[in-house]
Amino acid sequence: MRRVLVLLASLATCLGLSALPASATPSSCGLAWGSQDTSSSNYSGATVADVRAGRHECFDRLVIDLSGPTAGYRVGYVGTVTQEGSGAAVPLRGGAFLQIAVLAPAYDNAGNSTYNPPSRTELVGVNGYPTFRQAAFAGSFEGQTTFGLGVRARLPFRVSTLDNPTRVVVDVAHHW
Repeated sequence: MRRVLVLLASLATCLGLSALPASATPSSCGLAWGSQDTSSSNYSGATVADVRAGRHECFDRLVIDLSGPTAGYRVGYVGTVTQEGSGAAVPLRGGAFLQIAVLAPAYDNAGNSTYNPPSRTELVGVNGYPTFRQAAFAGSFEGQTTFGLGVRARLPFRVSTLDNPTRVVVDVAHHW
């Protein structure tokens, strides 16, 4: 396995691709993700529209659907996820907690809600997921919307943005 990684890193260098960050290590599925904070500072006119989750062979996925252009984000492990505006703790199940801030509000220019989940504490059903334990809505304030994601343990994750439809995607590996 180590030989394969060295070969892939050499190939990436030859092709002009960046090598893996020092904090990233391959997981049991060969995923080279880390567990350090990550962010993108892209502010846009998007609003949060929905939240979904899915299970994959090597990771669980949380998808935050947006209405409008791609928005930035800040994602990282925290001791306690806090609510937007008040700073109150958001109780979550799990051994570790990801705070996910999307740089888009969950309300339109007139202050009308664009995302109003039936349950703020159980955004998506994650019963039986290998990694996810709970997803909660931590509020929207001053142009950003925050979610809490309780996971089994501090595991590697990656964040990406996708278009058509626009969304912020958080994948958390099942294992290191």
